[in-house]
Amino acid sequence: MKEQLTMDKLSNHCKRTGFVFQGSEIYGGMGNTWDYGPLGIELKRNIKKYWWQKTVQESENSFGVDSSILMNPTVWKASGHVDSFSDPLMDCKECKTRHRADKLIEEYAHKKGIEVNADAMSKEELYAYIIEHGIKCPNCGKQNFTDIRNFNLMFETSRGVNEEKQNKIYLRPETAQGEYVNFLNVQRTTRAKLPFGIANIGKAFRNEITPGNFTFRTLEFEQMEHQLFCRDSEAMGFYEFYKQFAMDFFTFLGIKRENLRFKDHDKLAHYAKCACDVQYKFPWGFDEISGTHHRGTWDLSRHQEFSGKQMTYTDPFTNETFIPTVVEHTIGCDRFALCALCDAYDEEELENGETRIVMHFSPKLAPYKVAILPLQKQQSEKAKEVKKMLAKNFMVTFDESGSIGKRYRRQDEIGTPFCVTIDFDTLEDDTVTIRDRDTMKQDRIKISEIKNYLDEKLDL
Repeated sequence: MKEQLTMDKLSNHCKRTGFVFQGSEIYGGMGNTWDYGPLGIELKRNIKKYWWQKTVQESENSFGVDSSILMNPTVWKASGHVDSFSDPLMDCKECKTRHRADKLIEEYAHKKGIEVNADAMSKEELYAYIIEHGIKCPNCGKQNFTDIRNFNLMFETSRGVNEEKQNKIYLRPETAQGEYVNFLNVQRTTRAKLPFGIANIGKAFRNEITPGNFTFRTLEFEQMEHQLFCRDSEAMGFYEFYKQFAMDFFTFLGIKRENLRFKDHDKLAHYAKCACDVQYKFPWGFDEISGTHHRGTWDLSRHQEFSGKQMTYTDPFTNETFIPTVVEHTIGCDRFALCALCDAYDEEELENGETRIVMHFSPKLAPYKVAILPLQKQQSEKAKEVKKMLAKNFMVTFDESGSIGKRYRRQDEIGTPFCVTIDFDTLEDDTVTIRDRDTMKQDRIKISEIKNYLDEKLDL
């Protein structure tokens, strides 16, 4: 029976192979920060590439922006983040550590195998549940907590050359506001007619107190967000469309459908008509990787109120003027990457009794599509020629260190779909051996046929 995947096992594998490193590691690290290595950055780049392709490139009426991280602070007053963007935190009086009350309950419920919706509880209900069920501090094991207080999650910084003239500004906690404040600019410059969308990929920042399962919850992260502006009468149809769009996107990139589920929000924001997450079954249980939200006219109405600008659309056929409704589709790029790592990781027992670690990435997500492996040093020059030829079309890696068996295993561990071996016969007849990662079967083909072979097999 296979051992269950744990975050410790996955994080160790990621560090050893070059997917993810601890942030500021040589200085002892910094909690909730991670650096993506040579493999991790390629994995994320592939995720963003295909999301943009599906969301903007293949869309009839969606456009991209790249909005600023630092925005006029009134943006965050209008959006409600200044007043209400907070987590329910409590301190342990014994060891002085700080914890999110809802996460303490969720972790307790997962260990006990029970269902509980902490997100729908008030502060009083959270505290009462913790006391009633004897939930203890995970650091010291005692139950001696302060009352729950709300702490704003936005990072504050200052703008100005001296302290007397500094003005408080914020690192953005989401990218969506960049799409809302550019609604008029995009509509004007593209002459877009409703319904149309605005997409944005970028960094967001949240002052998370609770460390979160490797890269799942971090201080900075990348969001892929798309806001669809439409008539209110059309909004529910688009809401259902983007719910399925998110699910289809994950399976398109190879995530197993049985590890995904929809989860409707039990507690809605006051302006929202409905909201639904796509959740993935991580080692600790199902958790959010994507969200679809019917946001009504809240966002544009608030920015109209606070900016004094008319955030309206005039129908060119009926001359009707109104504030559009927004349907939001959002995916956490880092969470998708973690989901892909969990879903791909496998330990296979081979016929000879050995165990190989293999990352069964979809070829679309695999950091390297093909590895070039010269069997002996004297074939290295020819191997480099093949690498140079293929690198124009594919991400390629080169490895000439160790036995061919060890090199195959190294490529299995990072999820490379195909290995091309250059051997003695290659120098005689220009043929190579191509090995499949998943089946470990090998084909012998001409060097001139490699690109067509990979195009067909990879289906990028």
